[in-house]
Amino acid sequence: MNIKFTALGFTGFGRKAPQSVKACSLTLSLATVAAIATSGAQAQTEIQFWHSMTAVNGEWVNDLAKEFNAKQNKVKIMPVFKGNYDESMTAAVAAFRAGNAPHILQVFEVGTATMMASKTAIVPVGQVMKDAGYKFDPSVYVPAVAGYYTAPSGQMLSFPFNSSTTVFYYNKDAFKAAGLDPEKAPTTWPEVALAAAKLKASGHKCPLTLAWQGWTQLESFSTWHNVEMATKGNGLGGMDARLVLNSPLHVRHIENLSNMAKQGLFVYKGRTNTSEASYISGECAMTSTSTGFYGNVAKNAKFAYGIATLPYYPDVPGAPQNTVIGGASLWVMAGKKPDDYKGVAAFFDYLSGTEVQAASHKRTGYLPITTAAFKATEDSGFYKQNPGTDIGVNQMIRKTTAKSRGIRLGNYVQIRTIEDEELEQVWAGKKSPKDALDSIVKRGNELLERFQKANKG
Repeated sequence: MNIKFTALGFTGFGRKAPQSVKACSLTLSLATVAAIATSGAQAQTEIQFWHSMTAVNGEWVNDLAKEFNAKQNKVKIMPVFKGNYDESMTAAVAAFRAGNAPHILQVFEVGTATMMASKTAIVPVGQVMKDAGYKFDPSVYVPAVAGYYTAPSGQMLSFPFNSSTTVFYYNKDAFKAAGLDPEKAPTTWPEVALAAAKLKASGHKCPLTLAWQGWTQLESFSTWHNVEMATKGNGLGGMDARLVLNSPLHVRHIENLSNMAKQGLFVYKGRTNTSEASYISGECAMTSTSTGFYGNVAKNAKFAYGIATLPYYPDVPGAPQNTVIGGASLWVMAGKKPDDYKGVAAFFDYLSGTEVQAASHKRTGYLPITTAAFKATEDSGFYKQNPGTDIGVNQMIRKTTAKSRGIRLGNYVQIRTIEDEELEQVWAGKKSPKDALDSIVKRGNELLERFQKANKG
């Protein structure tokens, strides 16, 4: 039985699906932990956990493993940094084909469609939890988060981990120096342009920069304005989805950013989250990036900062709507022993705990994956004490539409690269916004067609 991992160009996994695992205990309660701890006569089950977290978020992942390992002595989680998201996926594919894949693989949200299509390479998290005897109720997870990682059949396929969304960060000290109200972030794109002009006039050389430009300026931009960037509900309705992000609204937005770049109001600092360092240093005064940036800002920013909702165009009907999920989830790889899956299930049960979730949310800015953790954080007064930290959650839990539920497209890792390539041509003044977006659509749709053909049946 072969499986295709077409989004990364790998095929022919040809490995057997895992054996079913027997029932264990109900939940990782204190009694469960105690029972595990008293079974020291058995050797520890080591669980390999490959991830892509760096800096303060890497410290968080290591601490989660240490805390879990300290609570019992039967299972040992072994976190291993495997490079960025692209690199870790590539490494996992090669390891799977060689028969030594990790037990747990962190995969960013744009790799979800690929993982879902790789049916015999993974074990659905719902099955892992059920087979291990754990009570597993998908309804306790935040719907916008859980729904993204759930198959049409209703089965949750991966475990939501560092789920995030896009928000707007600004430097209050820079705003004050420019004569802007430091307590009032720009809420619309015209206001962003005006604020950028005042920042530049005050001597700021980088008024605005952007991280994850495809995610923030195409994906979240689309759902925030309740317009499709791809047909079939942005891919959630089927693998025959095709890109349509060259609409008049998309062209208008990229034209505006292009004009801002020409005037020195927007400064492109590189792909993925490279530009975040320019915000932390104080060089750039405004940026759009992940809620998961919060931990870094809270720890390292030497200035007063603010967190606000994404800007929008006020003349677009239905805007603002809601933002989409980012970050990553944890996938369980196939071909492991039953006891290994019990260990994985125990770790996931631990991660789902309200206290663990709330603490992780407060520390990192990643979204709480359960409604109970969101409520616990709110009840603790954290949001009042740290204004803006609830914005990402509120943006995500708004009622979604068929155009705003999320983005799930095959081969999207490569499509994101195409977006970067084409937008860089715009910022450099070498290509018009319309031509660049048309090229993204053409090149991207070729990859979508390839993915659809490779995964028929």
